[in-house]
This record gives sequence, C-alpha cells and structure tokens, in this order.
Amino acid sequence: QVHLRQSGGGLVQAGGSLRLSCVASGYIFSTKTMAWYRQPPRKQRELVAVIDSGGTTTYVDSVKGRFTISRDNAKNTVYLQMNSLKPEDTAVYYCNVPFRDVDYWGQGTQVTVSS
Repeated sequence: QVHLRQSGGGLVQAGGSLRLSCVASGYIFSTKTMAWYRQPPRKQRELVAVIDSGGTTTYVDSVKGRFTISRDNAKNTVYLQMNSLKPEDTAVYYCNVPFRDVDYWGQGTQVTVSS
C-alpha cells in the first residue's frame, strides 16, 4: 500500500532555513505528481508546492522565491527546501500524493518559526 514517511522540520528563527523530506513507497514514485501542504494553527490546510513527474513546479504566491520543491526519483523522495522563513510559515507540513482517486498523506511535520 501507499506510504509516505516524512522527516525534517523543527524550530527555527525567522530568516532561517529548514528542509523537509518525504519518502514514498507502494507505487511507482517517478510517475506521480507530489505535493506539499501545510496547516497553520486554527486554519485550513493549504497547498504550498507541487512537482509533477517531469519536474515542473508550482508554488503558492506566499512562498515563491523562498521555498523549493524537488524530487529524487532514485530515492523515492520529495523535498521541500524552505529559506527565509517567516513566522507566518509556522504550520504542520504534509506531503501528499493522489493515487487511484485517493489522497495519501504523510504523518505531518511541525515547523515553527520564531520572530
């Protein structure tokens, strides 16, 4: 079955950097679009970044120029490099893959940015 295992995250000061990783299993990783979402405190989950099977990326406006999504198909891993972090980036971050009409999620990783 599909499984997504996240790592990374933590507490960082504003202006700092973090990298999130998400290792996928249970399907042919290279063929699927991958995404990162986040859920800030008391808010709904929102899409942050997407990378398709060809490596094309898209970002929500609030993270453009600061975050980079990438993938390593040899390692079945998608990354989210987060630079110039702001307190408003504080959230639980989730990796995601839609597979056979079902959304699969990682376990979530807390990112806290202090001012």
